[in-house]
Amino acid sequence: MDPKVILEIVGYIGSVLVVVSMLMTSVVKLRLINMIGSVISIVYAAIVHAYPLAIMNFCLVVINVYNLYRLLHTKKEYSVVQVSEDDAFVKFFIDEYKADINNYFADFTSLSGCNSVHLVCCGTTPVGIIAGSETSGTDLNVKLDYTVPMYRDCSVGKFLYSYLASKGIRHLQATADCDSHKLYLSRMGFTYQDETFTKEL
Repeated sequence: MDPKVILEIVGYIGSVLVVVSMLMTSVVKLRLINMIGSVISIVYAAIVHAYPLAIMNFCLVVINVYNLYRLLHTKKEYSVVQVSEDDAFVKFFIDEYKADINNYFADFTSLSGCNSVHLVCCGTTPVGIIAGSETSGTDLNVKLDYTVPMYRDCSVGKFLYSYLASKGIRHLQATADCDSHKLYLSRMGFTYQDETFTKEL
């Protein structure tokens, strides 16, 4: 293949990655993909001697590295509010994110039957919810375990499971409707057996 064509393809790949990064709901993914696209664009710009373009993308890389460092090293302060299944704000929260919730919990319609509902906040912002049926005071059958897109770095789940353990919960049981949620549960230490995920706290 003509080297010029290859070079053009490289340039397009860099530009496409920068554009695609803007579609990411996760800030970390946005920064990473944007940075990769910018690095590729720097290489392309340097080869074709488009130095203003190279400088601009270099600045983008620096900005992305700085913001990624802040995102990954700034400690998030979470808190938990225990609420009822018919709490008005919880209903508002679920309605607000219903479409995204159904991407991971296709059969979810309401918190009906849940006797354990906890809302997770970062500062004063609600960022996640876990709800299910608590039995024997130590077991929780999870019906909904959801985190808003901007906070999907597993930190909410780690904090929440630690909180539940401090409240006497020792055993979690959950199911997953989609591959991405199955992957999340595996990353959080759940084991899969007989179509059910379980975790000891």
